[in-house]
Amino acid sequence: MIFETGKKLTSKKLYQILKEEIIKLNLKPGLSISEKGISEKFDVSRTPVREAFLLLSQEGLLDIYPQKGTFVSLIDLSQVEEARFLREHMERAVVKLACTTDFSEKKLISLEMSVKVQKMCIKNKDYIGAFKADEDFHRTIFEGCNKLRTWNTICQVEMDFQRIRMLTLASNLKVDDITSQHSALIDLIKNKKPEAADEIMKNHLTMVNYNLKKIKENYPEYFK
Repeated sequence: MIFETGKKLTSKKLYQILKEEIIKLNLKPGLSISEKGISEKFDVSRTPVREAFLLLSQEGLLDIYPQKGTFVSLIDLSQVEEARFLREHMERAVVKLACTTDFSEKKLISLEMSVKVQKMCIKNKDYIGAFKADEDFHRTIFEGCNKLRTWNTICQVEMDFQRIRMLTLASNLKVDDITSQHSALIDLIKNKKPEAADEIMKNHLTMVNYNLKKIKENYPEYFK
């Protein structure tokens, strides 16, 4: 990633950059970071860094301890499950809606492109690209059902869940299942089969429960 530096970099932009780096695991759980180090890296004063740190701590991505330091938060499995629960029920509802309303051909093409990109990224071990394509796929279903604000609400509470998904892709756990389920969902939306789509989405969003044990074995230091 090419970072902006200097006066152009506001606290909000810095917050977005750091948030993305945490979710991508470029800033790993438990890592110690400092206002001084970040301000020097991005060539900004400490004020926007302090403001960005505060926003990230409010979202649970940073732990700030006075007199001790600031650390990228460890992954909280209770928050992972809460976000997974929310996504499962919202996405099952929206995919059924996609099957019973006039889901546009343009959005179906976008879904197909997302699956192609995801397969290519997985083949090339580009897990960040695969993660983005996965997000694009799910967001497109919400967009196609005129429920983008619902998607944005989900995104506000799923930081730890997103980090688990990144670890799942990086660990190469059942990645073929992910893309095959995406392809199946496209066919079911096309053929207006809401009950079958509901079942696939349910299975799709409970896969994380089966991957957690292996992920915790591989990255025990990342968890609370």
